[in-house]
Amino acid sequence: MSSSKHQKIRFAVVGLGHFAQTAILPAFANASENSTLSALVTGDVEKAATLGSRHNVPVYRYEDFDRLVESHDIDAVYIALPNSQHREYTERAARAGIHVLCEKPLAHTAEDAEAMVRACEEADVRLMTGYRLHFEEGNLQAIDAIRSGRIGDAKLFSSTHTMQIEPDNFRVDRSLGGGPLEDIGIYCINAARYLFGAEPEDVIAFEARGNDPRFDEVPESVSVMMRFSGGRLASFVCGFGESKVSEYRVVGTDGMLIMDPAYTWHGDIHQTIVAGNGLKEFVFEHRDQVAAEILYFAHCIQNGEEPEPSGREGLIDVRIMEAIRISCSSRRVVRIEPSRADSQPVASQSIERRPPVQPKPVNAESPSKS
Repeated sequence: MSSSKHQKIRFAVVGLGHFAQTAILPAFANASENSTLSALVTGDVEKAATLGSRHNVPVYRYEDFDRLVESHDIDAVYIALPNSQHREYTERAARAGIHVLCEKPLAHTAEDAEAMVRACEEADVRLMTGYRLHFEEGNLQAIDAIRSGRIGDAKLFSSTHTMQIEPDNFRVDRSLGGGPLEDIGIYCINAARYLFGAEPEDVIAFEARGNDPRFDEVPESVSVMMRFSGGRLASFVCGFGESKVSEYRVVGTDGMLIMDPAYTWHGDIHQTIVAGNGLKEFVFEHRDQVAAEILYFAHCIQNGEEPEPSGREGLIDVRIMEAIRISCSSRRVVRIEPSRADSQPVASQSIERRPPVQPKPVNAESPSKS
């Protein structure tokens, strides 16, 4: 297994859905300083043939995954599978001494996330949660603006994250860990935590279901309120049956900060700060957020450093997500298990790379209608 500062980290990408094909695979061209794409894993014959040839790497079937991780031909995996499969492939990689970068949410349940963290710690391999916004300049500048008191004491966080999901997309498959909370609401949870620099103590939530057959297995939308210490509240709504919205605002004692859009990976991010009698607007141009993740994680592997966002960072959000689901089903306030992040994102984590050209995906449709 490569750990030298002078050797590139060899990655295998596991799962070749739309995001993997249009964002993860192209990102390796922007992360070539310390990383290289060395293998792909898929169960689709056409994807295997086309993408293996396109990227000039060997392709493995899922049933051959153990042979891959035990081959000494890779150092790390980027897991881009449905949420319910994250634990299995993380544990299998860790047993073989392979480092793991796993798409968010880290897992569908806290039990699975805890097992993933434990497996990687016991195997002494790095586990990083794929929170690309921890390396995006606009969100990092928002953290700095709030911590420096630009809007006074931050008191309220509110966010809307919605889109129109395509029918039969795996994100509405309950058995695969789908749902709007799990797929896009997780961004709101994580943003509230890093903007307040704190952990929520209680949560109350409601889910809504209409007559749309897309939502036979998962809610159409979820509304959440989280209480933080110091008289702070965070609320958000996430949904799969509404127009595309991706924004948040933080209201402080002396002003407010607005991000709209806030969470996108393939467009400019806009920030507005209103304080006193002044208004300032900033545009953070589209950049390759996934290449930033890969570069950073490879650096951590090479230098024996713990990544931020770590597996434990992802675990905290999964515990909150689980508390939200309990609140939805019980219709009561749910106390959140006390947790504390290992570390928090800081401005120095910003990594800028030009966005790559998005290739035409193979047997993978965009999840959103909008």
